Amino acid sequence: QVQLVESGGGLVQAEGSLRLSCTASGPIFSLPLMGWYRQAPGKQREPVAHADVSGVTNYTDSVNGRFTVSRDNAKKTVYLQMSSLKPEDTGVYYCHVVHRLVYATQSLYYDYWGKGTRVTVSS
Repeated sequence: QVQLVESGGGLVQAEGSLRLSCTASGPIFSLPLMGWYRQAPGKQREPVAHADVSGVTNYTDSVNGRFTVSRDNAKKTVYLQMSSLKPEDTGVYYCHVVHRLVYATQSLYYDYWGKGTRVTVSS
């Protein structure tokens, strides 16, 4: 079982910055994908940004150019640097990883989620 521990949420004024961190632990074979989702009040959870093991990243359009996702593979940690924050960025941010196991000759993939860290951006 992979455990995820997030940190770095909080209250910030618009145009401010925050940095989220998420560290994975447990019996880990490989983590081909690490990143973040968020859930705004009254809305569905949505993907924000992810990075693969090579560092290739992707972002949802609304955060492109403002957020940067990165990972430290040795530390099994993913970061989300959020800048120029807007009130609409408010929500609970969830760490998300895909864990890959190899069983016989097959690769098996499992999704894991953190408990979430709250980000509140005031106007």
